[in-house]
Amino acid sequence: MRRRFRLIRNIVALLFAAIGILAGVLLFNVATHSSRQIQVAAVPRVPVDEQAAAARLGEAIRFQTISNVLNPDSDAEALRGLQAHIARSFPAFHAAAKREVVATHGLLYTWEGSDPKAAPIALLAHQDVVPVAPGTAKDWQQPPFDGVIADGFVWGRGSWDDKGNLYSMLEAAEQMSKAGFRPKRTIYFAFGHDEEVGGTRGAKAIAALLASRSVRLEFVLDEGLLITEGLVKGLDRPAALIGVAEKGYATLVLTAHATPGHSSMPPRETAIGMMSAALARLEDHRLPMQIRGAVSEMFDTLAPEMKGFSRVVLSNLWLFKPLVLREFEKTGPTEATVRTTTALTIFNAGDKDNVLPGNATATVNFRLIPGDTQASVTDHVRRTIADDRISIEPSPGNADPTPVTATSGESYRALNRTIREIFPDVIVAPGLMVAATDSRHYAGLTDTILRFTPVRANADDLKRFHGTNERLSIEGYADMIRFYRRLIENTAG
Repeated sequence: MRRRFRLIRNIVALLFAAIGILAGVLLFNVATHSSRQIQVAAVPRVPVDEQAAAARLGEAIRFQTISNVLNPDSDAEALRGLQAHIARSFPAFHAAAKREVVATHGLLYTWEGSDPKAAPIALLAHQDVVPVAPGTAKDWQQPPFDGVIADGFVWGRGSWDDKGNLYSMLEAAEQMSKAGFRPKRTIYFAFGHDEEVGGTRGAKAIAALLASRSVRLEFVLDEGLLITEGLVKGLDRPAALIGVAEKGYATLVLTAHATPGHSSMPPRETAIGMMSAALARLEDHRLPMQIRGAVSEMFDTLAPEMKGFSRVVLSNLWLFKPLVLREFEKTGPTEATVRTTTALTIFNAGDKDNVLPGNATATVNFRLIPGDTQASVTDHVRRTIADDRISIEPSPGNADPTPVTATSGESYRALNRTIREIFPDVIVAPGLMVAATDSRHYAGLTDTILRFTPVRANADDLKRFHGTNERLSIEGYADMIRFYRRLIENTAG
């Protein structure tokens, strides 16, 4: 009896010792995860004529530059109107910079620097917008293409994505040109016209033109991650996330082949049945969630800024990684950060109710986290559906994930510093861009691609992205102008 008691006592002591050691390790990791935030002073707020700038953006929204992959010229008139508006609105900048039209509607401005030895930079935005979903225009508080200024906002499709970026860059450059500023390094302003359908005619052509001139860029800045408010659990300050990597894009077309026939004599397996089973397997066996690369560095950067248990968790991912992944799996936006996503987007089969179709086709879109490739995803699909009667073909425009930009570089630090100077209340961290941008076409011109949109956004705002009631606050738009002005001063001044 005493021996059993001593054994139990020893087990309990070992258990408490193990708990103590574990607690010590956890607290040590918390204590040694020091802040990575750079210390900078906020700069004085440069005066901006907010109402005049908002009015110009509102006018830009009225040009319905809706890109269409099947009819590339459908928005040609709108693009010409927008570009004429740009020329009228920013005369000082147009006097200071060289303007070129590339591939019919792409715009490339060259603001020549005074130091020919300094590597140039490129600021990117796109002129096109997505359409309004059929039948939803009536749900908008303001008509989507009227560019209404109301309630402290500029309303309309493109106010945020991406005419807000485009026009705030030009507003900043116009201010600086009027003041007699000349950059030390050359600045390219590259504005594609088909980003929403892949950028293969606009951004790709502009990048090819620069490559033909042997241009090597110090960095590229494009639209990207935002200043999120209230979206990061355990963080009581806004988080400005800089996209240092971008997901790859892979669309695969699956075709199930069967013998057509009369619906009165159906076989045990039909093309639609085979395809349905294959798609169900793909949804049930998604690619695994991962915390690596840019996402891992994001957690490391945010961990010291967290409060309470969230700080303990992110400082000890070696133990709590499964808990974090379960939390991220709860919503689509967070899950997309840690997984190569599988999206069933198109299904076609049959054209008559009493005829068995010979083929059924489905389109599946994957957004690839860094580390996955088109080849690895295709292999995953082939193994998962496990049916030789279904062929798999890639779509044009697929691309592997872009290389990850190092956060130790001077360009990342300059962007980090600029964000903190204009938005002193935020935490800055690297992150992964889950959508595709024009910047991927510039990967051959630079090792440093950064993706950041200087806009504050909460959970409600994110629903407006490509959705209903897209809008941009006038105050926030003025800060965007201040941001681009300060970025030019910090990187080319």
